[in-house]
Amino acid sequence: MSENHSYTGGTTWRFPKDFWIANFMELLERAAYYGFFIVLTLYLTDIVGFTDIQTGFIAGIFYGTLYLLPPFVGAYVDKIGFKKGLIIAFSLLSIGYFLLGVYHAKAAVILFLIILLVGASFIKPLITGTVAKTTTVQNRARGYSLFYWTVNIGAFGGKTVVPYIRQGIGLEYVNFFSSAMALFALVFAIIVYKEPDTSYESKTIQDSLRALKAIFMKPRLWTLTLIITGFWLIQGQLYATMPKYVIRLLGEGAKPEWLANVNPLVVVIFVVIVTQMTRKLRAINTMIIGMFIMPISALAMAMSQPTGSAYINLLGFQVPQLTFMMILGIAIQGLAECFISPRYLEYFSLQAPKGDEGLYLGFSHLHSFLSAILGFSLSGFLLDKYCPDPRTLPAGLTEAQKALHYADAHYIWYYFVAIAVVAAVSLYIYKLVTDYIDRKNNAEAAI
Repeated sequence: MSENHSYTGGTTWRFPKDFWIANFMELLERAAYYGFFIVLTLYLTDIVGFTDIQTGFIAGIFYGTLYLLPPFVGAYVDKIGFKKGLIIAFSLLSIGYFLLGVYHAKAAVILFLIILLVGASFIKPLITGTVAKTTTVQNRARGYSLFYWTVNIGAFGGKTVVPYIRQGIGLEYVNFFSSAMALFALVFAIIVYKEPDTSYESKTIQDSLRALKAIFMKPRLWTLTLIITGFWLIQGQLYATMPKYVIRLLGEGAKPEWLANVNPLVVVIFVVIVTQMTRKLRAINTMIIGMFIMPISALAMAMSQPTGSAYINLLGFQVPQLTFMMILGIAIQGLAECFISPRYLEYFSLQAPKGDEGLYLGFSHLHSFLSAILGFSLSGFLLDKYCPDPRTLPAGLTEAQKALHYADAHYIWYYFVAIAVVAAVSLYIYKLVTDYIDRKNNAEAAI
């Protein structure tokens, strides 16, 4: 969707009412989504009864498709209008979350996840489109920075609340929390939200298909997408592997949701600092730094104590070594993201033909589509092998015998160390090759 510049204003922090309404709805939706998603693999295994491997496939397809649909949904939204789109989106989300809390039959759960998938795919083009239409060229950067903070505050808040629901009244009740957040947003969409100015040139589904085809015709873009997939594959383990890993090793009293919050906290604190420090570096060089940080993250997680019996004194508190190493690994992961994510979007947008930057950026998250399907599927196999569902163990085992089944659980993270190293080296080789091609082309053009 293209941007409208009809709203006038200078470089201030003042924005029209619809800007703040859109951001508030985004906060509610992100709280609902991340509160639900951090426990999705636990829900699919512990409540619905899917195996770890089946859960990996289902969650991976769900998460990955969320990143593939928005460019096409955005074209549809341009036709029906933003207000109708938001009402459809939040209605589907409210219904989908609620039904997941009520019905837990496998076939029904798949259907409800599809309902959620369709509803959630509307949100990004609708909210980001509203932000674009209620800001000007002068204050758009500030508008999107506020939007970014809103996303992270919502995600942080949702994951902070969820452990109390999961441990207090039951895992399945997390779905009712998410449904309530979506329903609250729906009320705002119906009563308060006003349709923004629609005097702009809309994009069609054919435009989106053309942009997707063009990306696959650019070896640099799809090669870079495949390489960056390695980074996001590991990043996705915050949701794919970490919750089950922590609970199965530390017990039901553990709060993996809080550990996952370390990532957005680090990003919010350091992304501006890192961007400022690396502003004079080429985008590709900045990304390489982040990619070589990533193996350290996975290695820190691999150094966790499998039995959870070792403790570290942290600021006067006795913290399990496993918890400490997970926090350290997730924090390092967040730092790597600060180097990679903003500059990747910059690099990706520079490859687009003039006028098609928005369409190209709509597909800039193809790496998330690939990494979700590959990463969640791999997680299912690794959990099954090294950190199995306790219910699949033989009956009558003593605690010592059970512990033997988890003695090698930390081996899971060595696989991701290897993936991170391969991705980092690949990006460095990519830089050398593309620099050589550019020098050669420039020399030929100068003749």
